[in-house]
Amino acid sequence: MTLRELQRRVKSVLEGQFALPLWVSAEIADLKVNYSGHCYLELVEKGGDNGVPTAQARAVIWRSQYSRISGYFEAETGQRLAPGLKILAKVLVSYHELYGFSLQITDLDPSFTLGDLERQRQQTIAQLQQDGVWEMNREVPLPPVIQRIAVVSSAQAAGYQDFRKELEKSPYRFEVELFDAFMQGEAAEESIIEALCRVADRLEEFDVVVMIRGGGSRSDLNCFNAYRLCSHVAQFPLPVVTGIGHDKDTSVADMVAHTSLKTPTAVAGWLVERMAGIEGWLDNAALQLHDGVLRLTRAQQLRLEEMAGDLRHLPAGLIRQRRLELESRSEAFRQAVGAFLRQEQQRMTTAAELVESRSPRHILRMGFAVVRSRGEAIRSVGQVTAGERLEVEVADGRFPVEAAGK
Repeated sequence: MTLRELQRRVKSVLEGQFALPLWVSAEIADLKVNYSGHCYLELVEKGGDNGVPTAQARAVIWRSQYSRISGYFEAETGQRLAPGLKILAKVLVSYHELYGFSLQITDLDPSFTLGDLERQRQQTIAQLQQDGVWEMNREVPLPPVIQRIAVVSSAQAAGYQDFRKELEKSPYRFEVELFDAFMQGEAAEESIIEALCRVADRLEEFDVVVMIRGGGSRSDLNCFNAYRLCSHVAQFPLPVVTGIGHDKDTSVADMVAHTSLKTPTAVAGWLVERMAGIEGWLDNAALQLHDGVLRLTRAQQLRLEEMAGDLRHLPAGLIRQRRLELESRSEAFRQAVGAFLRQEQQRMTTAAELVESRSPRHILRMGFAVVRSRGEAIRSVGQVTAGERLEVEVADGRFPVEAAGK
């Protein structure tokens, strides 16, 4: 027989044997929607722990059904059809003489995919607990003053912009450095891990790591349930603060982070509140110092007055004895007050130095400058036009300059 005749017999047998639709479970390995609106998929089944495919087939969702099937699937699961998802598909088996074996998908069961995602999430939680790292990041102590912040986010993300704006509204100075990363999609997990590794190379430069992104679908949250990413967060040597932007869902990354907040704006508000608490502590320390000195002075004054009154009624010998005692107590009082004042002064000096080291004035005295255009600070060369009049602020004043041509 000819090859074509063989192919036709195979086609006849297959389509005769599988004339009715079947429900088939598989994982999406690849997915493309072409210009005509048809969706072409590569389905696989993986075996064992090594993830090597043990079966593979091409599949298609025709344009006439793709919008209905994908829309319903996303509405039910909060997930877009994408590589890596496990699906339960209703398929028709087909065979073409040129293109070979393929499956035509006519429906999907969203409940199967939801169950698999939750199973993966629970496996990540169980594995982290078994590894003994579940509580590690929450046990890392927060520094009393948090001003040096490493941010893992996307520069274009609206959540990151909201975070910066909220910090800039506060009266406190924060040093923020962005470690750019993809925060959704197939590359997100690896990109975020790489960003955390870059932060880890410069640990001494930061107080905390902030991991933020805006809202999105449940599929966008999926990378924050991945074991490798969550393991890095759990074991990170600096406190990790998350603001992943999901009001309803709590990711595993949120669970293992030191502090979890719902949105990037909430993270910024939390940082500002901590700085306000430090400022209140300084004010309270000054008040306690003042009140402590007053109480000690009043108590000693009363004691001195009592002793002076007693002296008037004592014989000369006792008077001399009490006078010596009074002088001794007076000297001890002066020394006690002096020691107390020196101790409190040292506390205030240390606190003031801590605040001063983070102040804009100190930064300017180190040789840095702030360049402004029309009253706003310039953060990028793209904000400057050749010949534009700029204003430069240094430690002891301001002066104008003209921007040179590129």
